[in-house]
Amino acid sequence: MPTTLNLELAAVAYKVVCDITAVKKGESLLITVDSAGCWIVAEELAKIAESLGAKVMVAYHSTPVGVGKVVEPYLPDSLKVAIPQTDVWLELNTQWLGYSAPYEEALVPPDRVRYLCLCGLDVERMVRFFGRLDLKAQDEFQNKVVEVTKRARKMRIATPAGTDVSFENDPKRPVLSELWCHTPGAHFPLGQIAWAPIEESINGDIVFDCSFYAGGPADLPNLREPITFHIKKGVCIEISGGEEAKLARQWLDSLNDPGMYHEAHLCYGFHPGAKPSGICVEDERIWGVTEWGFGHQGIQFKADGVSAVSHLDGICLNSSVWQDGEQVLNEGQVVHPELVELARKLGK
Repeated sequence: MPTTLNLELAAVAYKVVCDITAVKKGESLLITVDSAGCWIVAEELAKIAESLGAKVMVAYHSTPVGVGKVVEPYLPDSLKVAIPQTDVWLELNTQWLGYSAPYEEALVPPDRVRYLCLCGLDVERMVRFFGRLDLKAQDEFQNKVVEVTKRARKMRIATPAGTDVSFENDPKRPVLSELWCHTPGAHFPLGQIAWAPIEESINGDIVFDCSFYAGGPADLPNLREPITFHIKKGVCIEISGGEEAKLARQWLDSLNDPGMYHEAHLCYGFHPGAKPSGICVEDERIWGVTEWGFGHQGIQFKADGVSAVSHLDGICLNSSVWQDGEQVLNEGQVVHPELVELARKLGK
């Protein structure tokens, strides 16, 4: 770790624990970090929480393989018990425990656990993600994106790489702004807007040209060539591309679960400091990307509830977006009149 970031990390840990997750005296805080994760970050978060009077436990364990149900055999039984019993869970694992049984148990209503995904974030990324950012300006921008998106019924997304997909939104489903972790449930780092379109309305081609994360051998950061999902009524009916597309298809087929081919959610990436890095949590927040999830569908989306053994996320760069015919993004740049000035405040 660069010693020049020691003080910055302390300030960031304070911001995450006190401001973003609002940890209180007497609350139980669980920090999970696998053997591939960044221990120094876990330790600094623990120090801040301990100084506030929280009851802190750091769980260090071997790195599992895969995502969702497939990680469960790798998890210690004690960890499976601890996750649903804490008040706050900060996950620093490189291999995300999302959609596993303890994750689901922690987040099913009535919610108790405030969960914040910090997966794969090392010292430099923690400082860049949380330290060097105007949270008030970011919150203002994201709230307006949510407002604009909630109004949209019919949408189209296209990219220079070949994505061209259309779908409809359900006004009863939430549009989630990822920034604060003040309420029970699943929360993710700031800079992302997420929702679930009406599944059967999704048709077209989605071309992943940044990165593709499906677990195991199909974790494909920094794609060498695009992977194309051909979508009909919310289901991927064909995967095309080169060798990486072949590898993705083989891995998904090996899971022997048709649910893996069902679209689960859609996200905007809007973090002004994110850049392509080969870490999913960062790649999916690059300004102007769209990120598509397939497989198991999180309960936070309040959608059809697709159930699958695992989950995958793929990222499309330089997205152009139209909502009810009005353009919101042009190849990754904000053009919607209600958003331009707010984006400028963030340096975009």
